[in-house]
Amino acid sequence: MKQIIAQPLTAKAFAPFGDVLDATGTADKLINQGLCERHHDRAALDFGPDGQAGISIFNAKARSLPYQLDLVERHPEGSQAFLPMHGNPWLVIVAEGGDQPGDIHAFLASPYQGINFHRGTWHGVLTPLADPGLFAVVDRIGATPNLEEHWLDQPVLITAPEGAQSCT
Repeated sequence: MKQIIAQPLTAKAFAPFGDVLDATGTADKLINQGLCERHHDRAALDFGPDGQAGISIFNAKARSLPYQLDLVERHPEGSQAFLPMHGNPWLVIVAEGGDQPGDIHAFLASPYQGINFHRGTWHGVLTPLADPGLFAVVDRIGATPNLEEHWLDQPVLITAPEGAQSCT
């Protein structure tokens, strides 16, 4: 079984697949009488010509590392953002693009980091590493199907970086 080591989630490493959503760096402006930093327009949301934005709440069961990946999916009609409603690390899995998923990459999201997958990006299912697995999800709502699943020929084992604390 192929094995990959999850890497820290950074904007640069994740850029081919989507956007990292966090409050790092200097705020774009101060609002609310100077008591709130606004980190403005952090994601390229894309809902296609016939879709609209929807906000859903997902509550996923926690997994642990090492994690065996056997399924990836993509949303050809729109982007999909995951915003954790907890303060725990979680696993973000993506695959390089094409009609079939290419090389798999895994990232460990720090507490309070969210992501936005670009339209059509192959990715693993929502994978919290602790309970609760509560996330707000912003994605396309529309009349046409927006989910393609692909079972991998051989599972991929995703492990924590050496020296990382247990993520269970």
